[in-house]
Amino acid sequence: MAFSGWPEEAFDFYDGLEADNSKTYWTANKAVYQDKILRPMTELAEELAAEFGEPKIFRPYRDLRFSRDKSPYKTHIGALIGETGYVQLSAEGLGAGAGRWELGPGDLARYREAVAGDRPGAELELVIARIEKEGITVHGHGVLKSAPRGYPPDHPRVGLLRYKGLTAWQQWPVEPWLETAAAKDHIVSFFRTARPLCSWLSTHVTR
Repeated sequence: MAFSGWPEEAFDFYDGLEADNSKTYWTANKAVYQDKILRPMTELAEELAAEFGEPKIFRPYRDLRFSRDKSPYKTHIGALIGETGYVQLSAEGLGAGAGRWELGPGDLARYREAVAGDRPGAELELVIARIEKEGITVHGHGVLKSAPRGYPPDHPRVGLLRYKGLTAWQQWPVEPWLETAAAKDHIVSFFRTARPLCSWLSTHVTR
């Protein structure tokens, strides 16, 4: 079937799960999750694959091994799209991300070298400015308190140098269009707008 949005029951399900994150609630409402949440996400991911890459939908179960919070279920559904895209649905609405959330040591070194360089660093600043002009947030992760070792604290792009990951993110609240195929249009528009950021990372960072 073609993707046609998420019905109101999807958001009601997550409202309920946030209030009662238990196996009892999950078992009683599993059919809602499968039909009203997982099925539309699967349809959306399959339709996005042709342009943005193969999808991977995350399991709904939390990894409790190293967590003090023993709630067994995630209060959202998330899917990777290709190597740099992400889609998430929760009681708060729909979210989409693009970029690199966490850079490994080798990629992080290349990222910092590129950011510090005159041409690639200036190019990244321009890419970010154009994306943010469209109402999309671009932010870093694992932010250092100061410049990384080997870089001057007064570098003109010290803010970008402090990041250990770089992504674009957009969040939409629950609105009627989420119950229609227009939800896909919003995701596609976001991925296309954020594509220059992913291309910059692919060119200068990813190996």
